[in-house]
Amino acid sequence: MGETKKQEAARKKRNKILAIIAGGLFVVLMIVSGMGSGWISGFVAVKPGDTVVIDYTLYDAAGQPFLTTDQTAAQQAVAAGKNLLYTRQLTVIANQSSTTNLTAIQVYSPADGWTKSFAIFNSEYNAISSGVVGMRANEEKQISLAGAGSMSQTWSAEQLIHNNVNISEINVGDMLTMGVSDVPAELATNSSAGYLRLGEVTQKTSDGIVVDFGIPTADIRVYSINAQS
Repeated sequence: MGETKKQEAARKKRNKILAIIAGGLFVVLMIVSGMGSGWISGFVAVKPGDTVVIDYTLYDAAGQPFLTTDQTAAQQAVAAGKNLLYTRQLTVIANQSSTTNLTAIQVYSPADGWTKSFAIFNSEYNAISSGVVGMRANEEKQISLAGAGSMSQTWSAEQLIHNNVNISEINVGDMLTMGVSDVPAELATNSSAGYLRLGEVTQKTSDGIVVDFGIPTADIRVYSINAQS
């Protein structure tokens, strides 16, 4: 009889523990369900073919940011008298090469609003597209765009004069703006038809200057992942 009471007491204790565990599990499930499916995406890595929306900041050869999707950083830079263009997020297909020579992304300026666009060349787009593979939502990463090849150009003193630029006012380290287009004839007939590209003066002689329009590095952050169906 005493043994039966002990077994009964042990059974009740075990059932009570199970009830507590079940209750705790129910609470956990309620919390998880309230988070929606977004928490799951944090564990999903980007695969080739996925559509990925990214935030990013581009840096010049001196390591200074000149274009970003970080609106707060752009506003603070402008307030401090610095040049930092604000742009929209970029959507890429992971590990898929661009089919165009350049990708135009809108940039904002207090004076002109969203009327101008910046050009990302296909080699740079491809580096970003391949760089996102394996990343997860909200993960950040710095990638090199230097492999896009040399983007230096030599401008003679005559060319500068033709574009209303006085070579005596230019120094090594200065940043210049150039218009680019995948249809060169448009630039020949309409200077406003192209997209913006920033370059740094790396050399200067009495005969002209050398300008590097390459983008060495980019910081990227995965905003969202739309897996390939």
